[in-house]
Amino acid sequence: MDSKVTNHPQHGNETKTQAGNYFVSNYPPYSFWTADHVGEAFAALERTPTPNTPLGVYLHIPFCRKRCRFCYFKVYTDKDANEIENYLKAATRELELYSSKRFIGERKPTFIYFGGGTPSFISSRQLMGLTDRMKELLSWDAAEEITFECEPGTLTENKLRVIREIGVTRLSLGIENFNDHILEINGRAHGSKEIDRSYHFARSIGFQQINIDLIAGMVGETTHNWTDCVRKTIALSPDSVTIYQMEIPFNTTIFKEMKAGGETVAPVADWETKREWVKHAFAQLERAGYHVGSAYTAVKDPSRTRFLYRDLLWSGADLIGLGVASFSHIGGTHFQNQHDWTPYVTQLEEGRLPIYRALTPSHEERMIREFVLQMKLGHVSREYFRAKFGIDPQERFAQSLGKLQSQGFLEVDNGSLRLNREALLQVDKLLHEFFLPQHRNARYA
Repeated sequence: MDSKVTNHPQHGNETKTQAGNYFVSNYPPYSFWTADHVGEAFAALERTPTPNTPLGVYLHIPFCRKRCRFCYFKVYTDKDANEIENYLKAATRELELYSSKRFIGERKPTFIYFGGGTPSFISSRQLMGLTDRMKELLSWDAAEEITFECEPGTLTENKLRVIREIGVTRLSLGIENFNDHILEINGRAHGSKEIDRSYHFARSIGFQQINIDLIAGMVGETTHNWTDCVRKTIALSPDSVTIYQMEIPFNTTIFKEMKAGGETVAPVADWETKREWVKHAFAQLERAGYHVGSAYTAVKDPSRTRFLYRDLLWSGADLIGLGVASFSHIGGTHFQNQHDWTPYVTQLEEGRLPIYRALTPSHEERMIREFVLQMKLGHVSREYFRAKFGIDPQERFAQSLGKLQSQGFLEVDNGSLRLNREALLQVDKLLHEFFLPQHRNARYA
């Protein structure tokens, strides 16, 4: 949910990892959101919500023990306790301002997500004070999923108990890799011993769902080490596993080092290798009884392991994004908060919402947004789009879908469009085929 650089790599060796953002997280692209449209965001806040639209809350906690070399999120490693306290007060002030707006209606959040940065960086006392105030402003008693991201080295048994007590149902551990050397050279703050300790603490406390994040293609990664990471992940038996392929956006430390050295290719595995590593991981997870449910996730038991934050957002839910640089989606309008500390905190201290850019997509753009995001699940219901948008995606995207079929990536039947595993491994590259011409870019992974 954080601010992302929206420039993209140019033509070059198609398999090499060059700098830029590849991951498709929204549509239209963020570069089309502007300050000229901020008034549309405030107008959306005063409209009655569309019936049966779920509501979610995202809170960005931008603090970390250290900045990873590949990190592109808005994070701070230099804030003291008073500054952190002021930020948390600003975030709850932001929720207070939203809570009086008409778009809330009678709704209560269906899902809540604490992202970062490192939500588990803040103290137990701060966490309890923060969430008590949030619940006063907008009740959590209808929340079906509350997700909390953690860095293993920030967790103690007591802090995990507090996280569980505030209502967290889905704990997501940012493990990324199990090798101490690879963790160190990529700038991660935790080590392998902290992984084992924090995971077993969390399991003993009884969270409904524990997710593990991995990254395929970190600096220094090898096939041997990756297969070992997959084996260790399966041995832990988490409820779900999320795997991302390493990219190097322009605001990362790695890119700055590349630029200083005149390098155009990142010091990480190429795209073909990363895809093979993810393919191996998914195959091993399936052999262990997991179900691959999207381009990035495998779950142990689909009947009880869900990811509402993803699924509801990808089907048009409203989202209040709290915190510096956070994104919101309300009543069909997208908008983003100030992406620097001082204007974000200052505007809230003055009693003003810190919105700095926005966009209201057209009906067609909203349809494309849901279509490309749902394609990441590997399957799209034609009836869903006929009922909601009045179009059959097989007819609307006939030419683009035909290309995917000719490449052996897509199967079409009467009810759905289905991507195979090879397509899912490179889905973010394929999705741009469905963008409107003005939104397409030269090259993606």
